[in-house]
Amino acid sequence: MTIDVSAARRRVPLPENDPNLTYRPGSPERAELKARLAAMAGEVIDIPIIIGGREIRTGDTGTVVMPHDHAHVLATWHKATPALAAEAAASALEARREWASWSFDDRAAVFLRAAELLTTTWRSTLNAATMLGQSKTAYQAEIDAASEMVDFWRFNVAFAQELLDEQPISSHGVWNQSDYRGLEGFVYAVTPFNFTAIGGNLAGAPALMGCSVVWKPAATALLGNYYTYKLLEAAGLPPGVINLVPGDPVAISEVLLDHRDLGGIHFTGSTAVFSSMWTRVGQNMGRYRSYPRIVGETGGKDFIVAHASADPQALAVAAVRGAFEFQGQKCSAASRLYVPRSMWPDVRDRMVAMMRDIRMGDVRDFRNFMGAVIDQKAFHRISSYIADARQHARVIEGGGCDDSRGYFVEPTLVETDDSAYRLLCEEIFGPLLTVHAYDDARWHETLAIVDRTSPYALTGSVFARDRQAIREASSALRNSAGNFYINDKPTGAVVGQQPFGGARASGTNDKAGSKMNLLRWVSARTIKETFVPPTDYRYPFMTEE
Repeated sequence: MTIDVSAARRRVPLPENDPNLTYRPGSPERAELKARLAAMAGEVIDIPIIIGGREIRTGDTGTVVMPHDHAHVLATWHKATPALAAEAAASALEARREWASWSFDDRAAVFLRAAELLTTTWRSTLNAATMLGQSKTAYQAEIDAASEMVDFWRFNVAFAQELLDEQPISSHGVWNQSDYRGLEGFVYAVTPFNFTAIGGNLAGAPALMGCSVVWKPAATALLGNYYTYKLLEAAGLPPGVINLVPGDPVAISEVLLDHRDLGGIHFTGSTAVFSSMWTRVGQNMGRYRSYPRIVGETGGKDFIVAHASADPQALAVAAVRGAFEFQGQKCSAASRLYVPRSMWPDVRDRMVAMMRDIRMGDVRDFRNFMGAVIDQKAFHRISSYIADARQHARVIEGGGCDDSRGYFVEPTLVETDDSAYRLLCEEIFGPLLTVHAYDDARWHETLAIVDRTSPYALTGSVFARDRQAIREASSALRNSAGNFYINDKPTGAVVGQQPFGGARASGTNDKAGSKMNLLRWVSARTIKETFVPPTDYRYPFMTEE
């Protein structure tokens, strides 16, 4: 007798957060990463469009360069045409027919294998690609391209099984079930430059749930995203389930947002772009087969607010790390700091001492704490904010900008007396932290200012040793941040521990790396099975008295 294991109720492995490697001198991971960096810096790869597993080269190309050495070309990539965007949608729709019929166990196995490959033979490749292409230090690449992506793939599988296990109750003689179907149509995944793992998750989460995907990565993250795609391919992802379509975002979006079979959008990027996409979807509602699911994480103007009882050293470290790691190019990076006037001189001096000790340069030199900002456009935008600060506020430390070799912007600390100054209100996305020192007696008024100053509500933190102050801040700022930290910097959310996302102008708050996000990529079908159906149309109440 044989046993049909396909019908067995199996459990996926319990997920654990991937431990971050240290890359200490003399460690094997350091030597391996250094060797991979040298090898990848010495080559120029050709990155095609990939549709249905087929590599396509249009000859209309762009280049991937090192932000910290912008004359150094790492890759040439081919730009998709609108016709190829339409072909990618068709490929995704065709692949969905087969992929959606796979059992959850089989789909999960692809992502679990991808996670295992990333923890082992692919780790140095993804980290090196992220370091070279996005100017991340070894540690920043490790927590992103390795550990966070591994966590996304492992925890998503576990969360998906929890979701599938949620079934309705059944009364006597009836079996009720919930069938979680992947969305009809395709999901359009649009991913940013700043986190390699976001690409792996925005394309991967819908695919895990049975959807097919057209993935448009940011050109400035294309090296890491290309290797992410190749890793999924090596893990057994079938052709066409995810289609890699780099190119002009406006031209590609026009095709895909107008497509009848758009099933959903999984987006991370600017608030303005996300708003324009939502508008386009609204204008097209009459043409879609289904209402598209729209999931987006957008901008932030993330805050740290300190009470007079705060530990000044812990506050200073959190501000420096939170504002300047990865050049402030995290959606969650600290961008505004509110400090009681009585403690500001002490905190300022501690921060300035740390900032003067920070090394900035080529990320292949592991002594550097910072690399370069992503491209010339970002360099000019951040430089213009610093110029404004010199005219209308006080630059306390930093402010130097040099793009002669790489797009380098020094970590910059600005102080202003005007709580409505534009650098406290506008998203900058660079290594620039603006401080407002408030009168100690105006704690409650300052909390109200923090809440209303920015249209965003992504991350924020409070520093205090007084528990009453923590309670007051948590209450006053309840809607000001989707991820709220107490006595910690507002960055570094860990999958499975702090699901990430914000509201207001920061997005739909569907919490990447959680069951909430996965629920957006399924359409539930309720099934009722009656074991012994009635054979008489009459009900008991109709019996003659």
